[in-house]
Amino acid sequence: MFNRAAVLFALSLLAFSAGGVASAQEATNEPLQPSSGNDDLSNRLNQLQAEIDSLRGTDQGVTNPTRGIEPGFRRSTDMPRVEDIRATPTFPRVRLTGFFQLDAGFFSQDTTNTKTFGNIQDVVGFRRTRLAAVGDVSESIGYMLEMDFSFPGRPSFMDVWSDIRQVPLLGTVRVGQWRMPFGMDELTSVRELQFIERFLGFAQAPFRQVGIGFHNKNEEQTMTWDVAGFKFPTDFFGDAQGDRGYGMSGRLTGLLFYNEEANQILHVGGDYSFISPAGKSIRFANQAEFGGPFIVQQPNANAPAGSPQSLAGNLGSLPFIIDTGAVPVSNYQLFNVEGGAAAGSWYMQTEARYAVLNQLSGKNSILPTYYAETGYFLTGEVRPYNKLAGVFSRVKPIRKWGEDGGLGALEAAFRYSYADFNGFGIAGNRLNDFTWGLNWYLNQYMKFQFNYIHSILGGNVHGPSDFDTYAMRAQLDF
Repeated sequence: MFNRAAVLFALSLLAFSAGGVASAQEATNEPLQPSSGNDDLSNRLNQLQAEIDSLRGTDQGVTNPTRGIEPGFRRSTDMPRVEDIRATPTFPRVRLTGFFQLDAGFFSQDTTNTKTFGNIQDVVGFRRTRLAAVGDVSESIGYMLEMDFSFPGRPSFMDVWSDIRQVPLLGTVRVGQWRMPFGMDELTSVRELQFIERFLGFAQAPFRQVGIGFHNKNEEQTMTWDVAGFKFPTDFFGDAQGDRGYGMSGRLTGLLFYNEEANQILHVGGDYSFISPAGKSIRFANQAEFGGPFIVQQPNANAPAGSPQSLAGNLGSLPFIIDTGAVPVSNYQLFNVEGGAAAGSWYMQTEARYAVLNQLSGKNSILPTYYAETGYFLTGEVRPYNKLAGVFSRVKPIRKWGEDGGLGALEAAFRYSYADFNGFGIAGNRLNDFTWGLNWYLNQYMKFQFNYIHSILGGNVHGPSDFDTYAMRAQLDF
């Protein structure tokens, strides 16, 4: 302490001396002349600086070789690095995600089709507008809570579930509401679909229901398997009630060939579902692969109350083109086979599906649907394969829009889709859809889609008919 006080006192004297010299210079307006006093002052300053450096090391206990480390003092090397702090798990973890899809549809009908469905009006609006929170509450428990603000119910429950990971034998156990394990097209994220809507057979799938299930994979990630049991049907608020109405579904997929570098893929899969619906009736209905925005809910008195089938669609806008109506059944089964392949910028996907209805009348009806679709990237991109989910996934343009003159990715696509909803006592009609698509991906988060759909409808009271749909979509997700 004495040394520090002496140093401070000496520095004060030096400052005073320097100030006095400067004052004298200003008063006389004469330049200072070199003298031996300046040499003495320089030596004294050097000596004081050396003493200050020595004292600094001694007091902080860092560099003094004789005293060593001060007890209780933490060196900077003892502190965790910034990257170590960030890597330290903290729970709960949450990430906000969401997307919107703005659709427009325009229609051209022949005379017979107009007699059957009336003049179908053009539509513009939001097909989906969703926000979701996804994250973890521990290393082994994750969650997702997603709501839609454009779907009937506004807001409606979408994926609301919790995962318990690393369960022996089962893998990951999920409870809540989510897309049941059935169908390659159904389990592809709606953000990553090649076309604006899923194929005609989507009307038969159990899709989102409330239940419990598990999913797993082999060590090489060349096989996946999923099984779930659920209450059926679930309404738009995630509710299902009644003593009856249950189902199960399962999916098994395999990679027969996989070369990630060349994007060469050969995928096969099989799906099965058994459902005993509440109310002992089921209704399969679909539009012509363009749903349009949901405008008005039209009740259907022949369907179970609160079920997705109780809504007949968009009143005054887009009618159902194929529709079984309410069919009395004790139960029904769904069989599905799926295939997919890719080679560089080309890829394809196909599924065949059969619904076997055990009708209360004692008759069984088989309602088949299938599709085949293909696409090619004109700008050299690929559609990657998600091995964990067993589906094709997100497209990433090679040259993103606005970056070094990039224009994004351009994809040409085609799909043929078929559905026959006729059976014993069922007059749901037959539909053939031919869809030509063009997709423009500005980057991996925004895209524009155009679909031209030519629909050929089987005969009914007015006879066969044709009509065309011109559909467009703007999508952004994050």
